[in-house]
Amino acid sequence: MDIPLLQKALMQPAIYPDQPKDVGFSETHISLLFFTGAYVYKVKKPVNFGFLDFTSLEKRRYFCEQEVRLNRRLAPELYLGVVPITQEQGGIVLQGKGPVIDYAVKMKQIAEERLMDKLLARNQVTPKMIEAVSGKLVQFYMTAETNDVIKSYAKPARVKQDTDENFDQTQKYIDVTIPKAHYETIQYRTNEFLKTQGELFLQRMASDKIRDCHGDLRLEHIFWGEPIAIFDCIEFNERFRYTDVAADMAFLVMDMDFHRREDLGEHLIRSYVGESGDHDILEVLNFYKCYRAYVRGKVESFRLDDPHIAGKEKGEAKRRAAKYFDLSYRYSQEF
Repeated sequence: MDIPLLQKALMQPAIYPDQPKDVGFSETHISLLFFTGAYVYKVKKPVNFGFLDFTSLEKRRYFCEQEVRLNRRLAPELYLGVVPITQEQGGIVLQGKGPVIDYAVKMKQIAEERLMDKLLARNQVTPKMIEAVSGKLVQFYMTAETNDVIKSYAKPARVKQDTDENFDQTQKYIDVTIPKAHYETIQYRTNEFLKTQGELFLQRMASDKIRDCHGDLRLEHIFWGEPIAIFDCIEFNERFRYTDVAADMAFLVMDMDFHRREDLGEHLIRSYVGESGDHDILEVLNFYKCYRAYVRGKVESFRLDDPHIAGKEKGEAKRRAAKYFDLSYRYSQEF
């Protein structure tokens, strides 16, 4: 894939079926997104980060199809399908008859001001809204796939692989974004919990609490519409989705805590426990909140090494990383 050439072609309004007046654009480390006003077309970059591999056309097609299939579980109205990008005599077009050079996930474009992180920033998230999100998640987890393979991802030794990876990958940020004493405390408390609470993990497995979850359940991925849509789940690596529902919920609660709305996080868990009957989630929730906050601290720390990020933005990433690691340390004192 020639990214600059493809980007230039997809910025041309004439190639889109809905003939927009102009095309908006944004980019992440793994995707190119094109906005027509009515739709979003998401193209995967040909990158390999170890935990994801989009380097071949066939892999990009497969993961586009996976993205649509998996996200239709919680946002069926948003995910419209996978469309080919083709090479024609006149250039690159969407859904042409020529050779396929790439694929795009086609989505309905939504109003960003209705995303829950934006609503929270405007102090417009209410307890009733939290209860509605909780109800949607209860139904989702009740029906999400589970089997022996999926359950095996919640064994203490398997979870330790993920936590060990976090600690290995953040050693270089000790006393940069995380104080050494906090790093050592979180690592010790995490390892002790995994060593001494093995029976708790096995109980969660036996009671079918390990499911094919969302994997990236944050406020910015919840659209407050009719109906509520929860989108952008992890499609590229099963390891990040096959998990305890507590780990999924912990991500969202941690996100509320990060934005200093502990009251909403507590209300979410009360609502969830009341409707699902999953009282044991409280035994592992702080452990998983600690893990989730640490992951976000790690991700923000990685931005410090990105040569394409400006100094000011790196300063902001450093502050966010420190805040996430402080939150992780706080949680480590609570399990």
